[in-house]
Amino acid sequence: MAQAGGPDAVILREATRKAGVSPNAAYRHFANQAALLDAVRSACIAELAKAIEAEMAALARVRDPQTLARKSLRAVGMGYLGFALREPGMFRTAFSVPPLVEEQNPANTASMGLNPFQLLSLALDRMLESGLLTKKDRQGAEFLAWSTVHGMALLALEGPLHSMPREMVLALGERIVVMVERGLS
Repeated sequence: MAQAGGPDAVILREATRKAGVSPNAAYRHFANQAALLDAVRSACIAELAKAIEAEMAALARVRDPQTLARKSLRAVGMGYLGFALREPGMFRTAFSVPPLVEEQNPANTASMGLNPFQLLSLALDRMLESGLLTKKDRQGAEFLAWSTVHGMALLALEGPLHSMPREMVLALGERIVVMVERGLS
């Protein structure tokens, strides 16, 4: 339901109908509509983490620490933007209920056991460890990088870039991630 219609489509009664169970059966698993939406949100965040991990998987053979750090940051940004464009309903649902950024919820992770924010932190830590960022520049860098890429995703999904071809949005996304990298270091 989230995939097709975003957070507004996640309705307890509709979920029970699609599952072929009585409406009251849902209350054995979810206390209310908010609990269902929270569970679906976690599943969407985990899918976002999975998309970022897929981008990062291509870096397995990179040995140079600075190259790995740069490519890690780009993989996080492009995995994030690519997911938003491929799965707009799930992307909107992932951010429909404001979770704590530092939330330690295994339901929000993929195979690496990290949520999207933690994957971004990993990429930025690699930049620090490789000498591309100073400790001072590393502080709070997640929020700068995240807000930039998230803003691009929203402009492409709901704003003035909505009618722009996906290939152009992704090309701009590549440039934005490079801009973020340069701006941070």
